[in-house]
Amino acid sequence: MRLPRRVPWATIGELEQVCSWIYADENDYHAKLLAINRLSAWKAITTLPHALESTLSLLVVATHDGPQARLSSLSLRQSYATAIIRLVNGLVDPLQMGTYARSIASIAKQLGLPSWLVELRHAATHEELPSLSLLREAARQSLSWLLHNYFLPTINPQSQSSSLAPPLRPLKPILKKYKECMKIVSRDASLASQYKSELTGLMKDIERWLAEAGVAANVSFGEVGWDTSATHGSENLSEQDFKERWALDRLCDELLEKGALVPLSKKKRANPIDTFLPPSSSVAIWAPMLEFIQLQHTDFALVLATRVCSQLIMPEASSGDQIELESKLDASYLSCLARWAKWAVDTFAGSYQDLRKEVITQLLQELGRAMTLPKQNKSSALELAQVLCEGNAELESALALIAGPHKQVQSQGWDSSDMAVMQQRLDALQKLALSQRIVEESEDEEMASSPEARVLAPGWKRADNTWRPCPIGVFSSA
Repeated sequence: MRLPRRVPWATIGELEQVCSWIYADENDYHAKLLAINRLSAWKAITTLPHALESTLSLLVVATHDGPQARLSSLSLRQSYATAIIRLVNGLVDPLQMGTYARSIASIAKQLGLPSWLVELRHAATHEELPSLSLLREAARQSLSWLLHNYFLPTINPQSQSSSLAPPLRPLKPILKKYKECMKIVSRDASLASQYKSELTGLMKDIERWLAEAGVAANVSFGEVGWDTSATHGSENLSEQDFKERWALDRLCDELLEKGALVPLSKKKRANPIDTFLPPSSSVAIWAPMLEFIQLQHTDFALVLATRVCSQLIMPEASSGDQIELESKLDASYLSCLARWAKWAVDTFAGSYQDLRKEVITQLLQELGRAMTLPKQNKSSALELAQVLCEGNAELESALALIAGPHKQVQSQGWDSSDMAVMQQRLDALQKLALSQRIVEESEDEEMASSPEARVLAPGWKRADNTWRPCPIGVFSSA
């Protein structure tokens, strides 16, 4: 569950007013002071999002850089450079989520930040300070970027563009190159040392792609580094897990395509008869990469297995889409996917304790929904469930209950005899209720007239006619 984000403004109108003070008139000195005072007041009571913190820093420097400014040129250059460095670093550093560090330029490119601002930040940090005119232009560009990437999307979320950053670079070429190298190594083990560095580089490239996907998750949910929960431990962890799951989902989508975990050739999908496992040739190719990803991301096995479970139960195609779906989701494809889920559960159960339990729960839920629909491909999912539940009596009974025959009642038309039968049944029920009420009344009269009968139920007695309802805790003898 994603926790709500704390913001410093009471209503969105306050943020809109601050935005108008900053951007309505670039030369309005008094409006800039109003914006600085409002942002400073917010900062005194709560932590500002990084966007507002950077805006405040840039505004303070801009107000000092006027005709009446008493600061020297060097002081202005240092103040501008500090504000821009803090802006870029504050955007990029929270998004260094991968195991292997990525360049600041690549992350900034995903955020849509002008590349020359990154170069200016590098020059101001490690080289001679840029000129004052260049720093002034950088401050104007930074405020413009903040307007279009923070203020406007926050004030009016409906106007936010569907993607502020360029799309993810394709993963298929990386997987294809990895598969080609592993095929060569699996056929000739003597070449392992020769391809070791290349395979290691490809695995690191996959990890970098996951980090890029984490940044894309930020952008997709409208959070380009503005979240203040980075300073709060538990909130940060849950948010981080949410984005990591999103990235792993995208990776699993690529792995479940034909030509990846499942070979293109149907002959190569042939499975060993005695074990419910993928083809040994496919395991030799993909196991090293899957184990590497699991080592970096402990939730990968669960995400992969649950994605497979969702993929196994697909509706049968209609007449118009029959050819397309049959070419994509044939029986051998689904069977091979099911065996990969079993392999993931057996291989990674040690690194994820409740992996088998969660996968079985997900699979039984999917099967429970699918059993009520006649046009549903369930054979591979049932086979996987039987293998995973084997040896557990409770799970086997639950599976038998779900997978049992479900009779469907077909609606029939009504005729006059049906109404007559229903009327007879209604009369019989009414007579039965009347006879039971008569018996109860007679028993009550006997209880009231027989003092001995009252003793049979110690602690209870029937109230006489003098009893009147009253509030709890109030006693009345009247």
